[in-house]
Amino acid sequence: MTAPIFEVCSRAAGVTALLGAGAALRLYSFGEAPEGVAKPYAVWQLVNGSPENYLAGRPDVDGFSLQVDVYGTTGTSVRKVRDAIRDAIELRAHVTRLGGEARDPTTKNYRTSFDVDWIVRR
Repeated sequence: MTAPIFEVCSRAAGVTALLGAGAALRLYSFGEAPEGVAKPYAVWQLVNGSPENYLAGRPDVDGFSLQVDVYGTTGTSVRKVRDAIRDAIELRAHVTRLGGEARDPTTKNYRTSFDVDWIVRR
């Protein structure tokens, strides 16, 4: 019961050109990015989810809302990664929110985010 964001992004040339490929792809589930990870990188987390319930029978799809956050050393780098991930997933999911952009005053890292809704067949 997980949205296939990693699988889809790992097959997208635009994403792998910016975040690495294979096991080195810098797209992590929330809280799993290693300390000192190279930038830019992206993390995703489940915001909400539910099965498509029916009066009769078992659900055949699950819906997921994810938040994707991108971190980097420049505003340009985080925007490029955001756009590459968006381009990779938007034919399979729906972007529902374009988040703000910010720079952390302590780390000086840039961040941008967006939300995406997936409907995933079981």
